[in-house]
This record gives sequence, C-alpha cells and structure tokens, in this order.
Amino acid sequence: MTHPARRRTLLAWAGALATALGCDLAAAQGFPTKSITLVVPNPPGGLVDGSARLLSEPLARVLGQPVVVDNRGGGSGNVAYGAVARAAPDGYTLLASYSAYHVGNPSLWPKLPWAQKDLAPVALITAATNVIAVHPSVPANTLPEFIAYLKQNPGRQSYASQGNGSLSHVGTEMFKMQTGTSMVHIPYRGSGPAISDVLSGQVQVFMTTPPSVMGHIQAGKLKGLAVTSKARHPALPQVPTTAEAGLKGFELEAWVAIFAPAGTPPDVVNKLTTAIKQSLELPETRTRATNAGIDLRYLPPAELAALVDRETAFWAKTIQSAKITAE
Repeated sequence: MTHPARRRTLLAWAGALATALGCDLAAAQGFPTKSITLVVPNPPGGLVDGSARLLSEPLARVLGQPVVVDNRGGGSGNVAYGAVARAAPDGYTLLASYSAYHVGNPSLWPKLPWAQKDLAPVALITAATNVIAVHPSVPANTLPEFIAYLKQNPGRQSYASQGNGSLSHVGTEMFKMQTGTSMVHIPYRGSGPAISDVLSGQVQVFMTTPPSVMGHIQAGKLKGLAVTSKARHPALPQVPTTAEAGLKGFELEAWVAIFAPAGTPPDVVNKLTTAIKQSLELPETRTRATNAGIDLRYLPPAELAALVDRETAFWAKTIQSAKITAE
C-alpha cells in the first residue's frame, strides 16, 4: 500500500505534468494567435535574407498570421543568434540560421552569447552550392588553368570573403589546402562590399553562393569557373562542377534552416515544421526560388539536428587545420 504522503506527492506530480502537457497542447492548438518574427542574422540581400523572405509570405498564408522578417546583422551572426536564444520559447520568435554561423562560430569564438543547445531545430528550408568566380583580368578560363596560374604566381592573387570564419573564407582555405595554392585573404562585412571590389578588380576571386554573383557572371562581368556541388546549377548551366573540372572531392554547400528557442513546446515545433513544408511545396514558392537561384530543400527537426552534428564536427576539424580565427 502506498504511504498517504507519498500518494499525495505522486498525485500532485501527475497533476502538474498533466497541466503542463495540457498547456503545451492548448498552446499548439491555438498557435499562432499573433505575428511571428523571423530573425535574419544578415543585412538585406544574399542567400539568408532571400531564403527568409521567400518563406515568409507563403508561411504567413499557411499559418494565418503575419511573418515579419527582422534583419539583425552584426557580430558574425552572434547578435541575432543570442537574441533568439534568449527569446520566449513560444514559437513567435524564430531564427533563419546560416550554416556557416551555426556550425562554424562555436569553433571560431571562445565566448558566444548563445550555444547550439539554446536553439531547437525546426526545418531546413534552402541549400545552395557555391561558385568560384574570378575577375575577367585573371588569365584563366577554366578551373585547371586557374589552379595552374595560382601555382605559378603564389600569393599574388587575393580572394574576398564575407568575413573571418564565413563560408567563403573557410571554403577558399579548403580549396587552397586541396590544390596546394596560395592567395591573400581580404575579409569584408558581407557579400555586398566584397562583390563590389571583385567587380572593380581590386580583389580577383570570390567563392560565394550563386544568387550573389550569377547576374554578373551571366553579364560577363565575372567568370564562373566551377560550382562546388555534385550537379550543375540551373541558373548557370554553362559552369561545370568542380568534379567535372578535374577537382574531385571538393564540394561546398551553404544552407539556411529555421530554429526556435530551446524549450519551445514540441507540438508548436511540429506545427511550424509542417507549415514550412507546405509553404515550400507551393508552386509559386518553387517558381520564385528558381528565379532567385535558390534550391529549396526541406528536412524535419530530427534530420536537421543530425546535419548540424555532422557539419559541426567537420568545420571544427577544418578550422583547426587551416588555423582560421575569428579576428
């Protein structure tokens, strides 16, 4: 027979659990009842902002509430990540997370205002290959010619990145290690100023996502030597993959995913990820993505979490090998 005091304790615990579960369920059933803020860790323009805006309109229609894009650039994404990590875990504040920040920053910054455990995976929404773009003054029209030119002229060419520890920085360092070449790194605060200097010829090389440079490549203002994916990019069908160009095993992909503050009720996360999947499957969303050069790619929370784990380990190893620092 259960002791009366212990019985009362068990009943109280069960009641509290039922109440908590009931509150979570009720929250999910009524969610959302107001606008949702989608925080973007970058200024307007580029892959992350473009992906967030691509999702916001159809997601608002599916959920029946506005989805407001809030650009909070600065601190290599850490400002936005810290803000979402500290937000109420109710599903009304979400993060459009950039792969380089999410899996790279923990290895680059000794002290962060957030940790991966502070963010709950909701859904992967887009992925993008990178394109190796060079200024027309570079005397190379193919990737093998470019690699040969770099070997003949070590350290005489410079490459742009969106900043120390960015995907373009880490990716180009990987390229240098694999090809045995040397270039000078010129970090910028985002894609905009980097592209401006590459277009003017002040910097010769930029490895970045297609939406940032495909218009310039199509116009002949830059040369696209290769895309860093298994397949060619539909907006740049004339540009070969790195494998086709003779550099096998070199692949680099960026992604954007939605995260919520840790502790967000599972039913709310489930409602969000289901709505995101529906939004990405709409024909008009697919058309807009194709026109913008963005590859839609949905993954549910568990698979997104596994992707983060794999890439965090890979980036930690790469950053250590290339001796990359945030400063």
